[in-house]
Amino acid sequence: MGRKRKVRRQQHGSVWHWKQTDAWYYTLPGTKKRMALFDEQGGRIKGLAKKLEAERALAKVKVGIADNDPGFTPEAEWLVARVCSDYIQYCERGVPKGTTTAGHLRSTKSWLNDLCAYCGALPLSQLKKGHITTWIETHSSWRSTETHRGVLSVVLAALNRAEEMFGVANPLKGLKKPTPKPRLQSISPADEQIIYANLEPQFRNFLFAALHTGLRPFCELAQVKAEHVEQTPRGMMWRVYSSKTKKTRKIPVRPEVAKLVQQLIKDAPAGSGRPLFRNTKGNPWQRTAGVVRFLNLRKKLGWYGDPVRGKYTCYSCRHTFVHRMLSGYWTNGVGCSIETVAELIGDTPKVAFDHYGREWGQHYQAPLWAAIGEQPKATSSRKPSAVKLRKKVDA
Repeated sequence: MGRKRKVRRQQHGSVWHWKQTDAWYYTLPGTKKRMALFDEQGGRIKGLAKKLEAERALAKVKVGIADNDPGFTPEAEWLVARVCSDYIQYCERGVPKGTTTAGHLRSTKSWLNDLCAYCGALPLSQLKKGHITTWIETHSSWRSTETHRGVLSVVLAALNRAEEMFGVANPLKGLKKPTPKPRLQSISPADEQIIYANLEPQFRNFLFAALHTGLRPFCELAQVKAEHVEQTPRGMMWRVYSSKTKKTRKIPVRPEVAKLVQQLIKDAPAGSGRPLFRNTKGNPWQRTAGVVRFLNLRKKLGWYGDPVRGKYTCYSCRHTFVHRMLSGYWTNGVGCSIETVAELIGDTPKVAFDHYGREWGQHYQAPLWAAIGEQPKATSSRKPSAVKLRKKVDA
């Protein structure tokens, strides 16, 4: 005896309530896609007691379909512009709470508004991967694959939020982002001294600390205050909070940095509310100020066009710290492990390895040399005199 056929409780085209979301939906005949019903204020109709209101909303949708051509988009269907607007508002609410950075909000507004100008009126169900690819290709200034990754990350984040919060299907699932490229701009000791010699004391101290701690320049180092400094029997330690990872870590700092902090802490003691590293106006360093100063520095030193020096930025100090830790710059040529450097810089071991490990990691390269029968050779890694360097920084 055959199995009895399951009878649908309601025909397509009727309102139905979904217990999981407590909201009302409808499914058009000939389709399998559920469509949410919205009230006059644009909010979802929720609650079992609002069946009549849901039926009225569906009636308006059916009238719109009957009065328009076959390509008519029901009011309840999401457009690309609506997805972008919702995500921008979400980021704006997150900035005061500290869950979203101001830089992410700026990038999100710029990129999503640009996307809306390109295809904002397009129904989300009709959005294809080709639309996004063509949109990116129309911007000749977006040459870097890192820029492409950033743009695609924001677009996918907006679509994922709409899917998570409102049940809207993401039409770009499976869209691949460009593979990240390793960040290998490491400042040589000679260039480090040239940079220090051409900067004012405030910015010089800031870069010196960034290069010797590996902290993210603006979301970590620029926020360090006297309250975050702790003196232990082995030396100075900092308690660092990252607004990027939303995590706090405790790291030791080198003696030359500790000496510099002991001087700076006199002008920004605990309770003053002022960070240790401040600009010429006494305010925390901002990303835009760092960019402008490095642009002026490269112009002053004639480094434009140089394949290495022309790429130096504030963030290069972080890369330099990692390079020196992995190569044993401060430990007589004995480099530390990826796991250790990842803890110091606040990254996961995988991210640290993907960015730096293959190029600079001794613990990765040594087994490769051993496999072909080559033994490690003794190296004498000499660094510039710390006394000379501190005199320059303290001046």
